[in-house]
Amino acid sequence: MSEDWKSQLNIPKKDTRPQTEDVLNTKGNTFEDFYLKRELLMGIFEAGFEKPSPIQEEAIPVAITGRDILARAKNGTGKTAAFVIPTLEKIKPTLNKIQALIMVPTRELALQTSQVVRTLGKHCGITCMVTTGGTNLRDDILRLNDTIHVLVGTPGRVLDLASRKIANLSDCNLFIMDEADKMLSRDFKTIIEQILYFLPKNHQSLLFSATFPLTVKEFMVKHLNKPYEINLMEELTLKGITQYYAFVEERQKLHCLNTLFSKLQINQAIIFCNSTNRVELLAKKITDLGYSCYYSHARMKQQERNRVFHEFRQGKVRTLVCSDLLTRGIDIQAVNVVINFDFPKTAETYLHRIGRSGRFGHLGLAINLINWNDRFNLYKIEQELGTEIAAIPATIDKSLYVAEDSSNVPIPMTITDNQQHQQPHQQNTQISHNNNMNTTGSINIPPQQNHPQFSMNIHPTQQQPHPQQFQQNYMTQPHPQQMQYPPIPQQQQQQF
Repeated sequence: MSEDWKSQLNIPKKDTRPQTEDVLNTKGNTFEDFYLKRELLMGIFEAGFEKPSPIQEEAIPVAITGRDILARAKNGTGKTAAFVIPTLEKIKPTLNKIQALIMVPTRELALQTSQVVRTLGKHCGITCMVTTGGTNLRDDILRLNDTIHVLVGTPGRVLDLASRKIANLSDCNLFIMDEADKMLSRDFKTIIEQILYFLPKNHQSLLFSATFPLTVKEFMVKHLNKPYEINLMEELTLKGITQYYAFVEERQKLHCLNTLFSKLQINQAIIFCNSTNRVELLAKKITDLGYSCYYSHARMKQQERNRVFHEFRQGKVRTLVCSDLLTRGIDIQAVNVVINFDFPKTAETYLHRIGRSGRFGHLGLAINLINWNDRFNLYKIEQELGTEIAAIPATIDKSLYVAEDSSNVPIPMTITDNQQHQQPHQQNTQISHNNNMNTTGSINIPPQQNHPQFSMNIHPTQQQPHPQQFQQNYMTQPHPQQMQYPPIPQQQQQQF
């Protein structure tokens, strides 16, 4: 193949951050070895892809042959591109029909997946549409009058469009499920099986996930034709992510979080809570401390969620407080710290949460705030994942989670105008200081640039917290379940 066309490409700066063997342990193939069409290769290289990861190396050539696939690979190892690339290779741009259906469990993941389709396929003449619940059905109907080759959506809306005969899936020969374990849970399984009735009988199915419970196996036996099984996860651990716990009383959590903000070098951070009420309360408390942050949860309006998600991806704010809404598949390369303000109850949730850092084999940090009631879940998760979550030290080695050159951290792909067609979010959607939506549905947050103290610079003169402050064993009394935050005086804001 002539190399002249490569010299004309707009290839981004090389990402030189260290990576783990999860993405480096390949057979040495290149994307050219898969004999992909040149227009697709152009999009792949201009997206900054250099060589395929192990899951891409295994899945792409098999998917192109038309065989069903059941693939299991770790979070952040390139699963999305592993099914998007063969999808773009197989689609015929001249056929004005929906030829591929990509099913995902959340609206944010649908938007992100569609952006990968558009970015990698920008030279292929292939159109992609997102359809999710919480958006205007009329907009979807109007856009389906135009040519759509790839439909990315959540189950309820896709079934609605198909059953109304608005979305014609009769020529859709490629059916893909990302996060298949969630898609085949009780929430979605019946809907997924109903959608299959609208697809051609001999369609190809690609199922991708980090975990495969019994429901996935049952679906495979019933609906897949001799699938090619890929298992790159013999163990449920995440290399490259350093995990710590801080043992604190419930009422001390905010003090601990404030200390972490002053001591860690955070590029971007996601903080998880176990309920939407606690998400909003914590976001207000962080704002009260003078740090800018966004929040996101399932009770928010869809356009507000979209706005928060896009602006956080673009780096307009460093901290996002959320529920488990964003635990699945969300890929924001700049996130290097995940904090479990509330400790999860299951190993699966824990795995997906901390997998938001250390994307694509890079290094990340996960810190868990543990109280008396969490001790059994901590032990159970350690046992199930075969890992050790260590007590947090007084100082954390920056090389464990900070890139030597911050300019190497890639900026997320910009959301295109046609992708925003269904999500009119021109309103100011920042988080309110009084924690209430105003009459326009907007959310007010202090601008990031107005808070230079959030630069996370560590000053040698600052008093380092003593390890005992993080590891006190409060075993004499049970701790209250309700979040109780004492006010933090100005002079104590740099202390634990």
